[in-house]
Amino acid sequence: MARRRARPAFPEVPAGLLERIAGQLPQGELPAFRSSLDDAPVVSIRVNPAKHGGPEGVQVPWCTSGRYLNERPVFTLDPLLHAGAYYVQEASSMLVEAAYRTAFPGRGPSVALDLCAAPGGKSTHLRSLLPEGALLVCNEVDARRRAVLAENLWKWGGTNVMLTGSPAADLRAIPGTFGLVLVDAPCSGEGLMRRGPEARRQWSPDLVDRCAIVQQGLLDDAWASLAPGGTLIYSTCTWAPEEDEHQVEALIQRTGAMPLEVQVPTDSGFARAGHGLRAWPHRVLGEGFFLAALRKPGVCEQEGAEDLEAGVLEHEERAWLIDERMRNEVHRLLRLLRVDAPGTPLWTRDRDRTAPQAAAALCPAAARLTIDHLQAGVLAVDEAEALAFLRGEVLRSGEARGPALVEHRGLGLGWVHGAGGRWNNGHPKPWRIRMR
Repeated sequence: MARRRARPAFPEVPAGLLERIAGQLPQGELPAFRSSLDDAPVVSIRVNPAKHGGPEGVQVPWCTSGRYLNERPVFTLDPLLHAGAYYVQEASSMLVEAAYRTAFPGRGPSVALDLCAAPGGKSTHLRSLLPEGALLVCNEVDARRRAVLAENLWKWGGTNVMLTGSPAADLRAIPGTFGLVLVDAPCSGEGLMRRGPEARRQWSPDLVDRCAIVQQGLLDDAWASLAPGGTLIYSTCTWAPEEDEHQVEALIQRTGAMPLEVQVPTDSGFARAGHGLRAWPHRVLGEGFFLAALRKPGVCEQEGAEDLEAGVLEHEERAWLIDERMRNEVHRLLRLLRVDAPGTPLWTRDRDRTAPQAAAALCPAAARLTIDHLQAGVLAVDEAEALAFLRGEVLRSGEARGPALVEHRGLGLGWVHGAGGRWNNGHPKPWRIRMR
């Protein structure tokens, strides 16, 4: 089991927050709660069921792919992390899986949305939970955060992912579209107070109130885009009732939403909070978190296909991997949303030259299409060579010609192009590691 560790000193926990928490917890629990905020965060990862490798650990009880680690390795220097074999994620937020399985005990929906998707932990989780033929739209309005989201999505290697940058209000143009909507809302960040000092410095009752206003607007826009019979999952990393159960109850009153009782192991430590679940750090082996699931009245007619029917979409001088059965839906969303990527990037065309895209190396289905299209080779590398590639270095070779997929332990990392005695590095500069 993962160990709690002491961490460096942070600013004091705001007194106003502790006063409010004292009213939320059963009598006598405040000292244990306060003490837990001086522990270092528990280290956890989520393994990629479509790939292999990564650190071994104890399973997170509410997530089949979640693992606790006894210590924090140097993740940056593990090529398997960059290959998408696993994702470093806080354990409480993996509760999304329990909500998904409660809402969809059979086959999941054909179209889903992660509205506030950066940095991508919950998006990659959803991609592994949804049927392979389902389309997942991952939305993030902030361009810098969207770049991080794209990197994490492409490294995970899941197919049928659309990357968008639309304000939530744009969802009004596509009512009743999604069988599942996840709103991991911007919040006051109370549950992050042992992960970094900023959460303690920025907290105030005014911040809680301002976040609650934003959350209400996001929920109303998301609800409009939800199909009849579809499910909305709402989560935050705060303990504030104004941002958590009060938001859920108000949405129920406004819309007639039907709350679902998310099923978790009885000994997991989560507490019921209105129609949702709350993670207190002295009870749960994870950070502060809240989650609730609500069903829209009606009958959900969506059912995602279990397999991928690979198709190529030509758009803006690029080729993208999509599911052929979702082609019409992809074209519709291209017209109505601000789309950065309608699918997994495959290759670009510039006059007479065709170049592979980094994302295609990390998605097995995309890699196969790209290798066939470019008549590319495969370059197997050991750990030292993999790290050299990930740093952007040239790889030496006695004979190097044409494009080649770089593989480490059978997992794609990226592309190189042969130039006689060397392989020129095609790894994107923003993705390169700088640690030695």
